[in-house]
Amino acid sequence: MSLATNTLNAQNTMKTTTPLDNKQKKLVTISAFTARGDLISLAKELNAGLDAGLTINQVQEELVQLYAYCGFPRSLQGINTFIQVLEERKSKRITDSPGREASPLNDSLTRYQRGERTVAVLTNKPVDAPKAGPQAFAPRIDTFLKEHLFADIFDNDILNYQEREIITIAALISMEGVEPMAQSHIGNGLNVGLTISQIEGIIELIADSVDKEQAKTGTALLKKVMGSREEQ
Repeated sequence: MSLATNTLNAQNTMKTTTPLDNKQKKLVTISAFTARGDLISLAKELNAGLDAGLTINQVQEELVQLYAYCGFPRSLQGINTFIQVLEERKSKRITDSPGREASPLNDSLTRYQRGERTVAVLTNKPVDAPKAGPQAFAPRIDTFLKEHLFADIFDNDILNYQEREIITIAALISMEGVEPMAQSHIGNGLNVGLTISQIEGIIELIADSVDKEQAKTGTALLKKVMGSREEQ
């Protein structure tokens, strides 16, 4: 087992009781309702997210990221709903912080190389790990994933890797038929420092606010991830 793996395992062991904070909770519910197309509930959670301290740019970046996981229609509907929420809040003289802009990129790597580097961090695997599954079968999708999702989107540091994995896990658990991807991203979340309690918190929020059956699926997937890690 590598030193990096040992360190990550130690971090996860030490911080298993760290809960989601209020901003992270709102990232979960905004993601889940965007993924499911429940715009009435989404509007409520967008308001609550801003009230909890999320900036306009953070929420906007979340809704942009979600197009990669639940498609342009859901993402665009989410953005349209956010525009309406902001207009309503402005009419009530509520001032929301736009937040900071993304840091400029100063990197000589190509987009594909940057994406490879990000995937290596998320999966805790070597950059040159052999491709498998869809990425091996359809190389163009591998290029899209590396250059666009994991470079263009994930390199935007308005949201950090933990926040992006919270968003992704919440979206995937809320949707049917994407269990392998949800399981993979639960693992990624642990790799970038999310705790077991935080992932359990995501699942609990989905059970309470979104869909109890999907939450049960999320619990089963978390058990699979933890079981496979105990065997390593």
